[in-house]
Amino acid sequence: QVQLVESGGGLVQAGGSLRLSCAASGSIFSFNALAWYRQATGKQRELVARILGGSRRNYADSVKGRFTISISSAANTVYLQMSSLRVEDTAIYYCNGEAGSAYWGRGTQVTVSS
Repeated sequence: QVQLVESGGGLVQAGGSLRLSCAASGSIFSFNALAWYRQATGKQRELVARILGGSRRNYADSVKGRFTISISSAANTVYLQMSSLRVEDTAIYYCNGEAGSAYWGRGTQVTVSS
């Protein structure tokens, strides 16, 4: 059974950086796409960044130039490097993998203080 486990969330001041990690239980290349979503309190879950076929990347407009999604095949891990964090980036961040079915991690909380 595929499992995705996020880590790296926490409390950071506005302008700071965090790196989220999502470790997959199997080969990272078994996924057609890997993505990070987030859900703020009272809002719908939204796509933050996605990597397709191991190389093509797209980002939500709100995070372009500040967030970077990457993968490590050796570590079977997908990362989200977040810089210049804003209060509005506060949310639970979820890892998602598409491999015929959609797989989700349980999420990691990111809180950005002013």
